[in-house]
Amino acid sequence: MSLPTPASLEELLAQMVAHNTVNPLFGGPEGGEEALAAQLEQLARGWGLATRRTPVAGNATANLIVSCEPVPGGEWLLLESHLDTVSIAGMTVPPLGGKSEGGRMYGRGTCDTKGSGAAMLWALRTYARDARRPRNAALVFAVDEEARMTGSQAFARQELREFLPRLRGVIVGEPTRLRPVVAHNGVIRWRTLTRGRAAHSSDPSQGVSAISAMLRVLETLESKYVPSVTRRHPMTGRAAASVNLIRGGTAVNIIPAQCEIECDRRTVPGETSEEVLRERDAVLAGLPVEHDSLYVVPAMDEVQSRDFHRWLSPVLTRLGGDATGVGAPYVTDASHYAAAGAPAIVLGPGDLAQAHTKDEWVELDQLRQASALYLELLRVPVAGGPRA
Repeated sequence: MSLPTPASLEELLAQMVAHNTVNPLFGGPEGGEEALAAQLEQLARGWGLATRRTPVAGNATANLIVSCEPVPGGEWLLLESHLDTVSIAGMTVPPLGGKSEGGRMYGRGTCDTKGSGAAMLWALRTYARDARRPRNAALVFAVDEEARMTGSQAFARQELREFLPRLRGVIVGEPTRLRPVVAHNGVIRWRTLTRGRAAHSSDPSQGVSAISAMLRVLETLESKYVPSVTRRHPMTGRAAASVNLIRGGTAVNIIPAQCEIECDRRTVPGETSEEVLRERDAVLAGLPVEHDSLYVVPAMDEVQSRDFHRWLSPVLTRLGGDATGVGAPYVTDASHYAAAGAPAIVLGPGDLAQAHTKDEWVELDQLRQASALYLELLRVPVAGGPRA
């Protein structure tokens, strides 16, 4: 999709929303993120910014890094936003319309999180034209955040290490109402299977039902495991466990040979995947189950981001924002950057209450405030070492 160069931040966001980047695992088109990345890369180069694409294992689309390096060997500030969105099914506004009305822009991704990405890119565009540019800056457009976070994991494993020795921090754009999220929960997901023996339903005695076996597993999880998950964190709230998907059987006249469930365990800072899985296994001991498809996003605590938060707070306050650090119960790409050793804070326009909704929107005033904030953070004079 070739579009004219946007003349405003609002126009840039509308162009980004026009791209269907629903994650393919949620029914989106193959190549949707790639088309948007190509458009953003073309724009960035036209604005005099450097770009590069970096591979993501298991994903056909690469991450896009847009950078401005006026101070070789100097301090870096990283910005990050993801390209993909959740499904557009059931939306009550044109999902790819990017229509502005009543001080809001509507459409999928306006809030989560193309709004952040547009505000960041517009700030970087302006910064590249400044007479005084005290630090280097890079904006990472990551793929596949909504499903597997493969983009952020790849960047954390590979390119992030280039920046770490001179890194001020990473700002991850998500809808936080421009409140700095300095800690949030993590998640561990897995699949649990029970196996049986298939047989014709005319004689069930010849088979063993995997669904019946799973019923005992579910009863144990719901009555013993879920109530035992009680850890709390003062900023991010309570840990949680739930069983959210179930599949079993192949036909109504066949005793099912396999049944599976998918479980979601939200972790608070301080919990480890090893102890969570030990507790799960202890509860299910003696039941014939198997587990696989383990997926782990670590929780992020506030300790590592403390200096970074202290550094950016005066700018946020000066621009009329609330610099008080808060926690959140969800997960973001920031988890992987923090786990790799980077100070990370989640900060962006929009409210989580509008993300993933049937009429998703973002306030245009807050969109502009976000871009102004990112720009002012880029302009903060560098004093002393790379970290305050």
